[in-house]
Amino acid sequence: MCDTIIALGKATSDGRTLFGKNSDRPPNECQVVEYHPSRQYDPGTELRCTYVTIPQVERTNAIIISRPFWMWGAEMGCNEHGVVIGNEAVFSNEEVPETGLLGMDLLRLGLERGDSATSALDVMVELLECHGQGGICELGGAMMYHNSFIIADPDEAWVLETSQRRWVALRVRDVWSISNGYTITTKWDRGSDDVVEHAVEQGWYDEDSEFDFAAAYGNEAMRYISRCDDRLSCTRRWLRDAHGEIDFFTIAETLRDHPDGWTPWSQEQAAVCQHASHENAYATTGAQISELGSDPVHWFTGSSTTCMSVFWPISFNRHALYDGFDVGGERYTEDSYWWKRERVNRMLTLRFTDAFPRYREIVSEIQGRTYDLYYSGGMTADFEELIEEHSDALTVLSKKISEPSGLPGEFVDYWEKRSKETGVSLDWAGSRDQEQNHGSASDS
Repeated sequence: MCDTIIALGKATSDGRTLFGKNSDRPPNECQVVEYHPSRQYDPGTELRCTYVTIPQVERTNAIIISRPFWMWGAEMGCNEHGVVIGNEAVFSNEEVPETGLLGMDLLRLGLERGDSATSALDVMVELLECHGQGGICELGGAMMYHNSFIIADPDEAWVLETSQRRWVALRVRDVWSISNGYTITTKWDRGSDDVVEHAVEQGWYDEDSEFDFAAAYGNEAMRYISRCDDRLSCTRRWLRDAHGEIDFFTIAETLRDHPDGWTPWSQEQAAVCQHASHENAYATTGAQISELGSDPVHWFTGSSTTCMSVFWPISFNRHALYDGFDVGGERYTEDSYWWKRERVNRMLTLRFTDAFPRYREIVSEIQGRTYDLYYSGGMTADFEELIEEHSDALTVLSKKISEPSGLPGEFVDYWEKRSKETGVSLDWAGSRDQEQNHGSASDS
């Protein structure tokens, strides 16, 4: 489950378009940040995506993507022309085919082949209609879904929503956000030829009423299960309340948001910054913010749990990838930035009540310094020092706070199990002496 937001220049503080996304996936899915240069290919070359093979184009754009380690496609990213794309799982009344292009494959293909938001949209809908979408979308799981997207560049943005090979697209005029349900209703700017006719044939649409894409195609039960509207109402409130003054920090705080009174083990209302638990199978495993102007700037966390993470600048001209950002697999390794941060993030999640106010101060202070440093001309080595300072500060904090107590036993057991599966060592894990602290708390 994910959330993606866009604010065009008329809604922002400095006239630049701002894009942001939280990528929510199973908590053991390490997400790597990678740079892929532009490449030339011989005619007739084929491209293997996650599940299917399609013809390759003669030239691909340089891209920076955040990608679950096991798939070809990406959850979010940008290209050398200032195009950015983020996707969402959405649930239709139609079954998802057993194989096809993943929504994440379509996203990466749009970045590799589009030199504007409109051309990326053209690429994606042509491939969707030709090859279809389908296949399992999570490692070791069975989840399959259709997809929606926000596609943007410095001058324009589109919302694309799909069901099998059908689609509608809406040009964004001001601000928009998407989550795990359809958001395009009675008006759109482009669409597949038979999108209305198909709904009539399926009995989803009463011809005596105005056609509503979301109402006709959307699976309301899955929209409710995914808690889409909790998070959608939150992102839209942030965009509405800050309209005209939206800046980088507005987007960052939106992506870090938790409802009042929320804790990782008691999630009566869904948070935009997701933490997995025994009641929620998904965590925010990566995030991106892009400032789209004449010289676009892209910021990636390279780590999970946005509320504990700092966005680091990565650009096509000024800064290379940071050490360990493009390293990661199914199990914990010391050379992976994502996995090293994940270990500490899990310890802080289990100490959330005491840790949250203190790590938010650390994150806020270092984020401010990072932003100022970028715009004062900081070099890659300067940011490497700040990355180390951030990691060290949270590591020290995780060890200062006492071991978790008073937590539901199911919550602690959930994280012990997830951590053992991947070789993540938690300082207190396996110490059943804690049983008196957390094992009986589930009765409360």
